[in-house]
Amino acid sequence: MKRIVVTAALAVISLSATHSALAAEMTEDQKTLYALGQALARPAAQFSLTPAEQEFVKQGIADGLSGKKPAVDIDTYLPKVQALAMSRRAVQGDKAAAEGKAFADKAAKEKGAQKTASGLVYIPIKAGSGATPKAEDKVKVHYTGTLPSGEVFDSSVKRGTPAEFPLNGVIKCWTEGVQKMKVGGKARLVCPSEIAYGESGQGPIPPKATLNFEVELIEIVK
Repeated sequence: MKRIVVTAALAVISLSATHSALAAEMTEDQKTLYALGQALARPAAQFSLTPAEQEFVKQGIADGLSGKKPAVDIDTYLPKVQALAMSRRAVQGDKAAAEGKAFADKAAKEKGAQKTASGLVYIPIKAGSGATPKAEDKVKVHYTGTLPSGEVFDSSVKRGTPAEFPLNGVIKCWTEGVQKMKVGGKARLVCPSEIAYGESGQGPIPPKATLNFEVELIEIVK
């Protein structure tokens, strides 16, 4: 097991070094064009394409850029793109729901965990000694949000700047969970999709996803 982990780590380091070398060799225009490619790829992420499927997408792009006659009638197949996206998102949602339930059930068994009627699993990490916010309060927090897989989808800690927002202006899980905290405290909030982003998801968050947040309550903003 240790050898596998070390091998995987070396592979990641090698890949990172390759990308760094590639960027160093690029002109500013080339970097901009590379960014264009990344931007074009983002909408396709929702399709969860296999390597074989990616080849068809690449061919479509190549033919479009070269002005080559399309292999299929665009007017016929473009309407089917949205239908395909919806079906793929539905599959992702069912998978996310199953993974999320298992993740939340496991979290609810952790030491000190509290599961509320809404499905929120609240796990204290560090007790605070300050005031407790109300729903109408504005709070300043540091947080990291991850999917059950451990993938980070958002982090004020990574950005290096705490977030400020009205507590009643965010997802229900946060409105409920942060009201259980005191200033100076830190806790985990495990949020079922029903009190997070629901069946539609948002951005990198898939439909029906259970979310895991580590939150530090820094201040109740006056």
